[in-house]
Order: sequence, then C-alpha cells, then structure tokens
Amino acid sequence: MKRLFTEHPESVGETYVQHLAMASGFGWRMCMAGIACLLHGIFPFWFKSTGSETICTLHDRMVRHRTGHKADDRSLPADTSGLKVQRLK
Repeated sequence: MKRLFTEHPESVGETYVQHLAMASGFGWRMCMAGIACLLHGIFPFWFKSTGSETICTLHDRMVRHRTGHKADDRSLPADTSGLKVQRLK
C-alpha cells in the first residue's frame, strides 16, 4: 500500500511530502489561471496573457525541477492551437 503513495514521487526525485507540496502549488496556480481565463472570456480586456504565461511558467518549472535546466521551446507541445505564447524573463 505504501508503494502507491511513494512510487511516482520517487520517480521524479521527490518524497511524498515534497510531491504533495509541488503538485498542490501547481494545482493552485492552474485554478487561479483558469478563473482568470473565465473572466477574460467575459471581459476580454482583463487577463490577456495570464493563461498562456501560467502554462509556460509551470511547464518551465516542472522541466527545470526534474532535469536541472531551463526548458527550451523544443520541450513545449508542438500544437499550441494558435495561442500567443510569451515567456517571462
């Protein structure tokens, strides 16, 4: 039973508690970005790039955390469905 809670975290170099903290942080950021996207749909002048910036930032954090380096554009999904994507420097 313990293996169910530790196998995946160990595969990405984390303890269960570290993985819980990391995944919770990602989840919180995604929820907030999702709300911003919903509000953007109603008020198109609000949160113009919040969704795409959050996706890029979280992807970069995940790749850098697991591999020890900054993600480059080759590690992004090939199909961005025409979204304007800006990386934060």
